[in-house]
Amino acid sequence: MHESAQNPLRNLPPVHAVLEHPGVRTLVDGQGRRIVLDWVREELAHVRQQLLDGKANGSRDEILDSLAERLTHRAQSAEHVRIGKVINATGVILHTGLGRAPLSQTATSALTDIAGAGNVEIDLQTAERRYRGHQLRSAWTRLTDCEDSLIVNNNAAATLLTLQSLSAGREVILSRGQLIEIGGSFRLPEIFQLSGAKLREVGTTNRTRLRDYEQAVGPETAAVMHVHPSNYRVVGFSKTPDIAELTEFAHAHNLIVIDDIGSGSLIDVTKFGLPQEPTFPQSIACGSDVVLGSGDKLLGGPQAGIVLGTAKLIETIRKHPLARAVRVDKLTLAALSATLDSYLRSAAETEIPTINMLAATAGSLLERAHALKGEIGKTQHLEVEVRTDKAPVGGGSLPGVELPTAVLSLAHTKFSADELARRLRLGSIRLFCRIQHDKVIADLRSVLPVDDSKLALAIRLAAGQDRA
Repeated sequence: MHESAQNPLRNLPPVHAVLEHPGVRTLVDGQGRRIVLDWVREELAHVRQQLLDGKANGSRDEILDSLAERLTHRAQSAEHVRIGKVINATGVILHTGLGRAPLSQTATSALTDIAGAGNVEIDLQTAERRYRGHQLRSAWTRLTDCEDSLIVNNNAAATLLTLQSLSAGREVILSRGQLIEIGGSFRLPEIFQLSGAKLREVGTTNRTRLRDYEQAVGPETAAVMHVHPSNYRVVGFSKTPDIAELTEFAHAHNLIVIDDIGSGSLIDVTKFGLPQEPTFPQSIACGSDVVLGSGDKLLGGPQAGIVLGTAKLIETIRKHPLARAVRVDKLTLAALSATLDSYLRSAAETEIPTINMLAATAGSLLERAHALKGEIGKTQHLEVEVRTDKAPVGGGSLPGVELPTAVLSLAHTKFSADELARRLRLGSIRLFCRIQHDKVIADLRSVLPVDDSKLALAIRLAAGQDRA
């Protein structure tokens, strides 16, 4: 037999032949030549080894078509990994894995507006350079009555920066019941250690009294800290002084009061039938010297750590070297500024998605669910049921609180619940749902109304009825 006929690699196409395949040329247009060339070389190496091991065969055209198909799958997998829009139908309004608070339309417009050059650190009236975020000071003062403000990249950074700049080498008194741990290995005792401040624990896990703070005050005491347990609740036989009591006590001893309110709320959420959450204005009114909070939880803005308080202390924090390491970029400032503008216009409930979702009535969600079922229509192999349910707020806010909601319960006669949920996640419209009792649940509590039609289309596509 001729030697070439025995060569297992005789039909292996060269790199240039794979790149010239019509399907691969399309990938080059979409992904770029460099990345597709890397994929081609990797796939050819894989096929080469399979041919040598006798695990693959076929004509050159068959191998080319097979390679093109494998490369297409790689491109699709790359799209699934790439960060991008997802419709959150889990019911969890502040879903940490899905980016927490969705931005308002005014905030997203502000991102586009600031994409080029902007007055990030320039005072346009004087043409002089100023600190980053100076434009937001007026809004924070009007909304909370604070004297000054500083914005950093998240509340963990705000806590570390505040402790280090105001209390390094000295003691900070904190109730044992407030030694929080949140996601991402953030443990408050470790933050204290990193900051150089000395943690002085008082009281017990469930009960701390003012006399516990009184007994802990000494010559090394710099501050009293109060931390809102925003991702858990201590219930039953529990008691701790509120922030008003602590500020009165601390100021009588010439101590700084640091209040970490956690979720960063600006409004009283009890009007939505929710439990009381601390707010920036309330803490400032109670006399807190420094108040810390998040921007992307109940405030409804971008991820940020918000530091409000007296002018003297905020200036001290701002001048600390660590402040530059944790400062925010122009995009965060622009989105946060636009979010605050909605509060200044008293339009938070209509303009800020998080507040709108919290305020949505069960009746309005049920009405949307029935409309969506009609929009999905009769779909072969897919059963759609509208029903009521409960949805958690999530995102380290309002722990244990569930809101009434309306859901679409989906069951497919050919796909398991896991498979249907996977198809929804990986579709051209990425829809993230939850699975409950072997049904896929699309919960409208966390879905923006503007995305309703996209949700219906995503379901039809995943069920195999429409083509993108």
